[in-house]
Amino acid sequence: METKTPTKTKMDPNPKVVKASLQTEPPQPKEVVAQQHEAPLGKILMVAAIATGIQFNWSLQLSLLTPYVQLLGIPHKWASLIWLCGPISGMVVQPLVGYYSDNYVTRFGRRRPYIAAGAVFIAVAVFLISFAADIGHATGDSIGKAAKPRAIVVFVVGFWVLDVANNMLQGPCRAFLGDLSGGNSSKMRTANASFAFFISIGSILGYAAGSFNQLHKMFPFTITKACDLYCANLKSCFFLSITILTIVTTIALSFVKEDLTNPSEFDSKNTNNLETKTKVPFFLGGIFGAMKDLPKAMWILLLVTFLNIFAWFPFMMFDTDWMGSEVYGGKVGEGNLYNQGVHAGSLGLMTQAIVLGITSLGIEFLARRLRGGVNKLWGGANFFLAICMCLTVLITKLAESLRRYKTATDGTVTTLPPDAGVKAGALALFGVMGIPQAVTFSIPYALASIYSSKSGAGQGLSVGVLNLAVCLPQLIISILSGPWDALFGGGNLPAFIVGAVAAAASGVVAIAFLPIPPPDTPLDKTSTIAVGAPH
Repeated sequence: METKTPTKTKMDPNPKVVKASLQTEPPQPKEVVAQQHEAPLGKILMVAAIATGIQFNWSLQLSLLTPYVQLLGIPHKWASLIWLCGPISGMVVQPLVGYYSDNYVTRFGRRRPYIAAGAVFIAVAVFLISFAADIGHATGDSIGKAAKPRAIVVFVVGFWVLDVANNMLQGPCRAFLGDLSGGNSSKMRTANASFAFFISIGSILGYAAGSFNQLHKMFPFTITKACDLYCANLKSCFFLSITILTIVTTIALSFVKEDLTNPSEFDSKNTNNLETKTKVPFFLGGIFGAMKDLPKAMWILLLVTFLNIFAWFPFMMFDTDWMGSEVYGGKVGEGNLYNQGVHAGSLGLMTQAIVLGITSLGIEFLARRLRGGVNKLWGGANFFLAICMCLTVLITKLAESLRRYKTATDGTVTTLPPDAGVKAGALALFGVMGIPQAVTFSIPYALASIYSSKSGAGQGLSVGVLNLAVCLPQLIISILSGPWDALFGGGNLPAFIVGAVAAAASGVVAIAFLPIPPPDTPLDKTSTIAVGAPH
């Protein structure tokens, strides 16, 4: 829901009466005012392009790391617990970083220092994950044993660092895009659709790398006694990902400056004074206050987002495992069939990313032209997602009924890959799921930016609060999906069915209850963002 954009927001001199972000009434102006001009589209695209590097890493996590952690010795039913780090770090790190990036200014800006720090920590995490098996072997793991406890410890530490760094990087990027949009609702939707487009580029590159099992030949040193071909390909993928992230981040930070220019009011003295005023307790108060003062539209947005992510995450976590174990009929660590399925799943995810990229280019057009706007667009996408999740059951049953076997002369029975029709159906399902994914990656963030901009709130904390609705379902699924699947025989379908129900519920809430934002109104070329105190 859009309200009139204030030309200035200033800080209340009394911190006891300062209201949290996302309030409907903007805070009263006082000391430090920083004007953010509406930036050219080219600069917005440079910042949005950072999503390419972020998503390259994320796609590798989705496609390769769940199978890899099982190869290190963690059973399938416990593998989902490794993913707890994502929602936990997201619930803490992204709101925290968003809050401080709203309220503290350095000579490098507000968002840019966090973006740079996130990129550095991602590089550290990539090293730990890539060399987990080697470090484990060097510190005492036996190559012949199925479980490699030291490698698992190194891997889990790297995995946690990677998720923390991704949240440290992604939140400020989204907030920076909101800043650069200068309060223009249409440009906010365009900026977030551009972010989704570059997510698709990163996904295409990541899944293409993950599906190519000869990538290690580019980096022959990756094969060691403790690191087989699968592990060496994983290393090579991560080497490429950190190279891409370094390039796009360097370009954005070098050419896109934060336009915090009001020198008569914004100076180092004010900044220092504000740093002494704003202490850590204000962060906790800001988060709880933000939740307390959320307008109704934002609460409904959080509910739709919660249900939507609850629908997506089971598939995102186990999609390649589903291909390897249920479509291809392989088992982890037994023969090459499971690995073939994982690589086929990576190819499917690459197809999904291509569809995501194409669809994201039309999000703004659809939002403007579709009667009912983003409500019906998001709701319809969620119903479509529910159908897709149900189709995983059909494809699995077809694969089982058409399973082929080969008997050797010594009586050994070998499972053969699924026939062409089953493969095509599975890959087609991956592809069409890119349509609702494009909506998920853009619409909720655009709405959060619009609501926060119209209420004079901080973009960073607004995105952080929205991220709570993204992370909480991930936390629940990470804890429960493994035991839930084990309860029904150990497959992935039970969690997928729960996802289908959640997707349908998300569609109903979006269409029936999410308020329709009013049409865009003419805006000033600049919007003013309060800096230095909780909003």
